[in-house]
Amino acid sequence: MTTAQVVDLDLTGRTALVTGAGSGIGRACAERLAAAGAHVVVVDIDERAAKEVADATGGRAIAADLSDLDAVDALPSEVDVLVNNAGLQVVAPLTEFPADKYTLIQKVMAEAPFRLIRLVLPHMYERGWGRIVNISSVHGLVASPFKAAYVSAKHAVQGLSKVTALEGATHGVTSNCINPGFVRTPLVDKQIADQAAVHGIAESEVISKILLDRAAIKELVEPAEVAELLAYLCSPPARLITGASLTIDCGWTAH
Repeated sequence: MTTAQVVDLDLTGRTALVTGAGSGIGRACAERLAAAGAHVVVVDIDERAAKEVADATGGRAIAADLSDLDAVDALPSEVDVLVNNAGLQVVAPLTEFPADKYTLIQKVMAEAPFRLIRLVLPHMYERGWGRIVNISSVHGLVASPFKAAYVSAKHAVQGLSKVTALEGATHGVTSNCINPGFVRTPLVDKQIADQAAVHGIAESEVISKILLDRAAIKELVEPAEVAELLAYLCSPPARLITGASLTIDCGWTAH
C-alpha cells in the first residue's frame, strides 16, 4: 500500500536530518522530505541502507551508531528539519530485562534526540525557522508489558519535545511528537518471535492478539502515512502546532 502525497509542501533550500532513515518510517520520512525539495541527511547505523536511501533521494548518507554520543555530537548542525526516528526494541519481563539493553535504548531513543536538538537549535534560531518532529509511539502515552526500556524512552521524548516547543516558540521553531500505533516496519517484524514467547502464543497470532488487540481499526499503520503527517507539521498551516503529541494509532488510545 502506498499513500498519496496530499500536503502542499515546499522545502526547497532547506536541509533535513532523519535518523534511522535506512528503512521503515525513517526511510518514508526521508523520501517525503526529499519529494518536497529538501536536501536530506540520511543517518542510519546500516551504512549500505543509508547510502541506498541517499542515492534514491539525492541526499547525503552518514553511517552512525547513535549509542555513540560522540558520533551524535559530530553530526551536521546546519539543519532546518530534524526527525528523531531511530529506535530499537527489546521484549522481556522486568525481572529478566537485560540492563545493558535498557541503557542502550535510552542512549539511542532518549539521549541522542536531546543531543541532536541541542546541536541544531542554534542554526534554527539564527534562521528564525525550524521544525523538530520526534517519532514517538503510542507507547509514549500508554504502556504495554515487557517493554520497559522502549516505553520509558518514548515517554522521555514526549517531555523533551514539549520543553523544546516552549523554548523554541519565540524563535520560529516548533517541536512535536508523532505517536503511531504498530507500523508495518522491520522493527515490528523483528519482535513477533519475542512477543510470541513472552505471551505463550504462536507467532501467527501475534498481530491479531497482541499488536492490534487495542486498536479500533484492525490494521497496521503504513510508514508513508506517518511521513505524510510529518509533511503537514512542516507546512505553513501547521505553524501554530507545537508541543503536541499527534496519534496515528487506529483508535488505540480512545479506550
